[in-house]
Amino acid sequence: MSDGGTLHTDLTSGVLTLSLDHPPANTLSLALISQLNTAFTQAEKDRSVRCVVLTGVGDHFCVGQDIHDFQNEDVPFRYHMLRSYNPLILGIRSLQKPALAAVNGMAAGAGLGIALACDLRLASSQAQFVVGFSRIGLVPDCASSLLLPALIGLGRSLEYTFTNSPISAGQALEWGLVNRVVPPGELEVKAATWAAELAQGPTRTFGLVKRAFNKAVLPNLEQALDYEAHLQEIASRTPEHKEGVKAFLEKHPPEFDL
Repeated sequence: MSDGGTLHTDLTSGVLTLSLDHPPANTLSLALISQLNTAFTQAEKDRSVRCVVLTGVGDHFCVGQDIHDFQNEDVPFRYHMLRSYNPLILGIRSLQKPALAAVNGMAAGAGLGIALACDLRLASSQAQFVVGFSRIGLVPDCASSLLLPALIGLGRSLEYTFTNSPISAGQALEWGLVNRVVPPGELEVKAATWAAELAQGPTRTFGLVKRAFNKAVLPNLEQALDYEAHLQEIASRTPEHKEGVKAFLEKHPPEFDL
């Protein structure tokens, strides 16, 4: 396995399962994001794919961007967003087939945004959802600024973005952040069963339903992604971001009174 992680793919009876594998917590490297983009693009074109399941290998779903990538390269954040995450989120939402996130542990930062972009979310009872960005002096991206308030409301979204507190699986179910919660040992089987049911449904109709809901509820998705990229570029240049990254790497709480 490469240092950037691997995206495992399995196509069985119309269900394409994409499994993020980047120990220990499935951070998203630039290479892994590229693999995800390619996988969703191909899934749209492949008529044998009737449903997509996205999950993580090991104890976590995905804890977001691997910040070490930005220690090695001077990549403007806006440039990065426009060429990686923004196409991925648009690809998931425009996929004319159901996309199911099977969340097996922590979903944080960009990992949360990708889970939110999926049509359905099945969570382990041990799953936790963390907005995550404020800890390193950044703003939510991956359409989290649009999708999170759409699911749990503006007040809750602001609270959990400001505090960076985890949302438990039970709370996520009560608020509508996830559709179903199952015991940890049953997640894989339950996800496969649900996906198989979806794959047997009227896929073309499901695609039209997604288009209708996107038009009604998320008509400004592309504009929201673009504005997030603009704000992320501003945030990335602040002393707060520098302090947040430094504290994260040194494993101590950040001091933002700069």
